[in-house]
Amino acid sequence: MRYKAPLLTVLVGLTLSGCSLAPDPEPVQPVEVIPEAFSEAEEAGSYQPIQWWRAFGDATLDRLVDTVLVANLDLAEAVARVGEAQAQVGIAKADLFPSITGSGNVSRQDNPVNAGFGAIIGAILGGGLPGDSAGGGEPGEFPSRSVIRGYDLSVGFAYELDFWGRARNDRGAALADLRASAADFQAAQLGVLAEAITAYFDLVDLRNRIAVTEEIVGVLEEREVLSLIRYRRGLIGSFELYTVRQDLQSAQASVPQLRSQLGESRRRLALVSGRHLSDLEALLGPDSDPLVVADPIPPGLPADLLWQRPDVRAAGERLEAARLRVGARKAERLPGISLTGTLGLQSSSADGLFDISQWFSNLAAGLTAPLFLGGRLNANLSAAEARYAQQVAVYGRSVLTAVGEVESALLRYREERGRFQLLSAQLDQADASVSLQAERYRSGVAEYTDFLDALRIRLNVQSTLAASSRDVALARLAVHRALGGGWSPPDEEDRVAQQTEDEQPSIQEYPGS
Repeated sequence: MRYKAPLLTVLVGLTLSGCSLAPDPEPVQPVEVIPEAFSEAEEAGSYQPIQWWRAFGDATLDRLVDTVLVANLDLAEAVARVGEAQAQVGIAKADLFPSITGSGNVSRQDNPVNAGFGAIIGAILGGGLPGDSAGGGEPGEFPSRSVIRGYDLSVGFAYELDFWGRARNDRGAALADLRASAADFQAAQLGVLAEAITAYFDLVDLRNRIAVTEEIVGVLEEREVLSLIRYRRGLIGSFELYTVRQDLQSAQASVPQLRSQLGESRRRLALVSGRHLSDLEALLGPDSDPLVVADPIPPGLPADLLWQRPDVRAAGERLEAARLRVGARKAERLPGISLTGTLGLQSSSADGLFDISQWFSNLAAGLTAPLFLGGRLNANLSAAEARYAQQVAVYGRSVLTAVGEVESALLRYREERGRFQLLSAQLDQADASVSLQAERYRSGVAEYTDFLDALRIRLNVQSTLAASSRDVALARLAVHRALGGGWSPPDEEDRVAQQTEDEQPSIQEYPGS
């Protein structure tokens, strides 16, 4: 036993100091040349987007977001995928430890002694075969049968030294996959909330447009009655009468279409919130009046996207996983050292099985090397290297896409805010026109139809402005989504982050990140 402890110490030391055959991180061009600032940024500052939708001051929207985070089925599916990735980490981690098994056996052998090995032993001890007079033995001098019983309890272990880092690389790749899965969960959360918020603002806009359109229909109905009276008196021609009637019919025909679109928005909201349509009205309530938030958004630095955007983080983690798996596949082509051993108790009787003096042990070390497997190992390595090259391209494309989407979203948000300001000024002019025509009618200077026309124009501008406020909100949503959202994470994401907080994000290992 004196030589076993030093031997094990040396082998464990070799395992812990073993090398990793994973290639060095490959520079990714879009990351190395990422711009220092966004060209469409209006002001500098740090990006602080947590729960930005609360700036709209709409309790219904806040309640909707809280419900979606809890009840959405896509998020439940994403959480389950994170759980699967956690289990894969456990599977990969198991190769770093020895496998230990326990066994217990009871055996009984019953053989005749005048045949086989028993006959030979009988001939040696008795001078002849049992029952054979030439052997000098009397018949019956030896037992006619041999009964052998055995009992044993043992613990066995097997361990393959990870000298080349195969198991460590596979475990590191599984951890990177877990972090990528957590980022995928964030991306799914971002997409689900964006869908819910978009459907909500569509619903609010459609409600407003239906109400305004019904007011326009009322104005046009009154206008049509007055035009008919004026036509019969010969004050206007048929063309003006038909024009008013066509405007009325067009406004009336748009109401069913708007109501159909409103029903589709309700259906989308019900699906994303994990509810039936009959349960949605209690969540929405009768009144929804979000504020128009049109202040500039400081997007931070383009490099911040490498950790803000979950899809970029996920691509970076999968790139790291592919790199580590190349090292693992290289290690499979090299010789491996394995240790096996057994320690236990054995006895010929059940009473003596637990006698400590009946112990036995064996220890074996082996060296195995792949000589010919039909090219399988080389093909596995080539496939891993090809997947690594793919992930390099995917990561670079993700970075380019992220920067481009931020630029486009910032431009759209700026233009929509400008359009909203112009429409607001137009609404002020329309209000002034309505007031003027009302005063002129009361003074007897203008016809009542002039007042109705001014009122109709004001209602049209009001409808357009309501749609513009929705467009501003959706443009703001697009900016936050392009920058990485900023959604408050539920408990599942916190749990994943806690389990992997000791692992440095592999994305930081890449040049330029």
